[in-house]
Amino acid sequence: MTEQRNAENDEPDRRLFQHARELTPALYALSRVLRFQGMDEAGLWQLPPSELELLRYVHAEPGTTVSVLARELGLHASNVSATVRGLVHQELLEREKDPNDGRVVRLKPTLKAEQGMALIENAWAEIFADALAGLDDEQRAALAASVPALEALAAALKERRTR
Repeated sequence: MTEQRNAENDEPDRRLFQHARELTPALYALSRVLRFQGMDEAGLWQLPPSELELLRYVHAEPGTTVSVLARELGLHASNVSATVRGLVHQELLEREKDPNDGRVVRLKPTLKAEQGMALIENAWAEIFADALAGLDDEQRAALAASVPALEALAAALKERRTR
């Protein structure tokens, strides 16, 4: 009887794992499309994925620091520093001293980066709109309804990483 209860308790875990196995490749494929097609479609500089990820983070969180970037992106601080130097050299990021603590350097996207990110995000939206046009109404509605759940999933994954 105990074995049967254990098997019943394991069933939701197995179903959850199976859902994750189905969802993960789909999300990864979407991520690759966004990373590689968006910049091509926008006709912009071709940034390596790690640089684009860093630039997107600073774009979303202006004023962040190298140590926060390293922690949030799961990278070594020395690698983030080298990437930041390259993005500063390309005039995509600016460094500013923190007015309250001169030892802290804050990162901000430049106007060039802001304009570039807007073009990339518009290109992503166009790519997705073209693909969505090929789906039926029910599929489009399901995807639209999934946005809050996907945002919650992203937050849960971020929280899990910081534990």
